[in-house]
Amino acid sequence: MALLSPFALGPLALPNRMVLAPLTRSRHVDQIPTDLAPTYYAQRASAGLLIAEATQVMPRGQGYPQTPGIYTDAQVAAWRRVTDLVHAVGGRIALQLWHVGRVSHSAYHDGKPPVAPSAIPATGKAMTPDFQFVDFETPHALTADEIAETVEAYRLGARKAKEAGFDAVEIHAANGYLIEQFLSSGSNQRTDGYGGSVDNRLRFLREVTEAVLSEWDADRVGARLSFGAGINGVVDEDPQTTFAAVAETLSKAGLVYLHGIRSNDRMGAAASFDPIQLMRDHFDGAVIANGGYGREDGDAVIEAGTADLVAYGRPFLANPDLPIRYAAQAAGLGAPLNEPDSDTFYGGGAHGYTDYPVWDGQEANVPAEEA
Repeated sequence: MALLSPFALGPLALPNRMVLAPLTRSRHVDQIPTDLAPTYYAQRASAGLLIAEATQVMPRGQGYPQTPGIYTDAQVAAWRRVTDLVHAVGGRIALQLWHVGRVSHSAYHDGKPPVAPSAIPATGKAMTPDFQFVDFETPHALTADEIAETVEAYRLGARKAKEAGFDAVEIHAANGYLIEQFLSSGSNQRTDGYGGSVDNRLRFLREVTEAVLSEWDADRVGARLSFGAGINGVVDEDPQTTFAAVAETLSKAGLVYLHGIRSNDRMGAAASFDPIQLMRDHFDGAVIANGGYGREDGDAVIEAGTADLVAYGRPFLANPDLPIRYAAQAAGLGAPLNEPDSDTFYGGGAHGYTDYPVWDGQEANVPAEEA
């Protein structure tokens, strides 16, 4: 089964090609991971790679309740407890570096508006710190000096991630957040060197990537893209051309992987092309496919050579031992999957977070090194 075969991701020897997708769970206090976080990630360490949840690189990067940060020593110490336990049980873990941009609200920022490349509000609703939904506000368009400060925040976040013991970092350039707001023509109406042409709109991503690479070797840096999926109202007039240029730029930078979302009903204009194939065609490193895959189609996309790894979100959320269950299923030994409880996705405590049962494995005869 290709999905369960080993893979060399730069210097990381992955025992399988299943990746825990970064999943916001909103269970942290004062942007510091709580004592439950080490258990949550260690439970899922049978994945080839864990990508920890989106983590803001600066206070202005927050846009959801109870999300973690990576810019203070207290945050580093808390994340270190996570990485130490994951490593103790044999896992590998990356941190996703994040800034939501306009997908935020002044309630997070002492009454100041969220920021963006241009003063164009997101579509939909913002979630306030008390988990209420309200209209998005018109963001403040970042000045050149503020852009430079934000790039430096990514550099600091990358450095702090290394101090916290992560094995790699992922630049979050997807889902309509700040980097994708710069990349996309609909949300970036700037007339300076950060707007207009595709090359100009790529400038912020290039600068962020260079900042991260000043702290990490490229073979431990990946990026997540959503290829004009329209998430949070970010749209581009020509997503295929824009994101081919993005993939080529990140390939030239030497990043070890791209992590992309396949076409689905939300993708609008992007549905006319296959984002996973676009990454394969324009990027020289590894490709991680994400977007509602199961065992069979996850295995198929690897067998076809379109992707090298597959990231799983909700299945891993509810099944901490997902690779073991998939191995048993492939062998005809049962191992049904737990159903995820959507009521416990965001906020709360251990329930729906660290209390999903593992499969008892009585009939699976799974080798001890996989258990």
